[in-house]
This record gives sequence, structure tokens and C-alpha cells, in this order.
Amino acid sequence: MLVIRQEQMEVFRAAAARGFEGEMAAHLADFSPWLFAAVGDGPLRKAIRLGTDKARGYGFTDRGPVRLYLELMLLFGSHFDTDPQYPWANAILKDVDGGSQMDRAERLYRRAMDYREKVAGPDDANTLNAFRNILVLARQPLSLAGSDFATAMRRELALTYPEKVAYVGDEGISALIRRAMEGARMQRFSTPRGMALVVVLMFAMGHGCGSDPLYPWIAQTLRDDTIKEPDARAARLEARGIAWLERVLANLGEGGPT
Repeated sequence: MLVIRQEQMEVFRAAAARGFEGEMAAHLADFSPWLFAAVGDGPLRKAIRLGTDKARGYGFTDRGPVRLYLELMLLFGSHFDTDPQYPWANAILKDVDGGSQMDRAERLYRRAMDYREKVAGPDDANTLNAFRNILVLARQPLSLAGSDFATAMRRELALTYPEKVAYVGDEGISALIRRAMEGARMQRFSTPRGMALVVVLMFAMGHGCGSDPLYPWIAQTLRDDTIKEPDARAARLEARGIAWLERVLANLGEGGPT
């Protein structure tokens, strides 16, 4: 009788995992070529490993649901499952009584497609325009006169990406701003511009962007021990964010803000 030892089974599992990771890396590079061009293979594979583990925690173990989960990470950020901008995702993922994993994946897919239609627009035109608007915002003095910070940021976000702000709604946007302000305080960003930077990063890249393998430059900047002053760290983070957006738009054949 053929006996397969535990060590051999582990080898088989590891090989299968590597094969799946490679398959998903190729698929996601085709799914979002502009993001892949900006991120690269290494960070993408880290995101795949993270996403596969997170998907498993929600009962997604079949290939199709896991692949969808990874696609949603590219669309909404690696921590979309707890992001206040996308409460529908968390509700569906946690609804273990709402059908099989395929049923829940289908519901997630429908909501994501509804979002893309109403927010991103045809060929992601609204998202690209929001990127241009963020660059314009970053290249001018920040004016928050006449209102408190949260109110002013809601106004700025609505001007930057009106379709998304309308879809997410005031409750989700307000929750995101509160979370961003807490994050800015943890980093000791003391200026309104520093706090606004964190809001915009979370708005554009997801509330967990500070630990998202898709955006490693954020964590690298926040943990850079050579930067001693918090405001200098915020300035470096803003500069790297601008460079990232410019690279993305260049990859898409854009000339920057219009």
C-alpha cells in the first residue's frame, strides 16, 4: 500500500499554494494592469497571500470566491472587508447564513459591479478624473476656512470624487474621516494639511492603506527611522503619494491634471 507521509503532504500543499499564487498573480496583472505596473510582482504576491488568508476567514475556500476576493482588494484596498466606505462588503462576508460561499460571492460581485457602474464609470473614467483632481488639490494651498476640519474635508472629497461621496453616503464618509483623524494623531501629524493627507490616502486607497501590501511606500514612509519630525514625515508621504499618482496616470497615457 502506498503511504504518503505528513511531510510529503505538506510539500504537496506548498506546491499547490505556489501554483495558485502564480496563477492569481498573472490573473490580477491582467485584471488591473495599471495597478500592477505601479505595484510590481512582489507586493502583489504579498497581497495575494494576505487576501487568501482573509478570504478563508470568511469561509471562501473555492477558487472562484477567493479570486473575487482578491479582485475586490485591487478595486477597494486590501482591507476593504472592514472599510467604512464599503459596509455592504462586510455585511455580505459575515452573513454566513446567507447561503453558500458561491451565493455570497455572487452577491459581492453584484454590489461591486453596481459600485463600478455608478462610481467608477465607463472605463473607470470617474476614478481617473478623481486622481487628476487629487493632484490638483495637492499642488495648491489647503484652505479649510469657514468650517471645522471634518466638514471641510467632506466638501473637498465631494469636489474631488463626487460620484464616490454620493454613493458611500455621509455616514460612511464621516466614519472614514474620523478614522483618518485618529491615524493622523497617532502619527503626530499636527497640521491640517497632514491630517488631510491621511484622509485623502484612506479615501483613495482604502482605510487600511498604511498596512496594505499594494501600497508599500506608505508603510515604508511611516516607519522610516531617518525621518525624525512628524511634519517632515507627512511632507515625505505627500511627495511619494504625488509621485505614485503621476506614475499611475503616466502608465495610463495621461499627462497629469487637466
